[in-house]
Amino acid sequence: MDSTTIAIIIVGTLVVLGLILWAVSRERRTRVLRDRFGPEYEREVRHTGSRGRAEAELDRRVQRVGRLSIRPLPESERGRFAGEWEQLQARFVDDPRGALREADRLIEEIMLRRGYPVAGDFDQRVADISVDHPHVVENYRTGHGIAARVEAGQGDTEDLRKAMIHFRALFDELLHERVDRVA
Repeated sequence: MDSTTIAIIIVGTLVVLGLILWAVSRERRTRVLRDRFGPEYEREVRHTGSRGRAEAELDRRVQRVGRLSIRPLPESERGRFAGEWEQLQARFVDDPRGALREADRLIEEIMLRRGYPVAGDFDQRVADISVDHPHVVENYRTGHGIAARVEAGQGDTEDLRKAMIHFRALFDELLHERVDRVA
């Protein structure tokens, strides 16, 4: 074998090894994102129409939220918020629309106290929440969507009840979740 043939074999082997490493790395990234985001991963793939675009978006979310100072609520604030939620639930019987508006506001207040920005649009709040709360973020979307329809004059008391249940799932997780973030 001459030196040119040996060089071609070495370069070919290095290219093949490089492709294998790239494929393994990409598959690992997919697995990590799927494990971290759960159903939100599949939703984003459907939304973007591409695994690569979805993963890039989820990576951007992780980077953005990683720069925030997310913190658990002190026990005193958890107690105060829990009490406010109990009052909201009691108020629901007499004023379901008002209770739903207040539930949405209370969730935003908790998000703010935990360190999530709430001044942006709803989609950005959802993206931020999805990083640490991927299994309940769909509850937030659904509850907010129902609340918007009710505000527009559509929906009935059963819709309001469903929205409160969706909000409650996120409320509970935001209230009690500790911050043990995985990068």
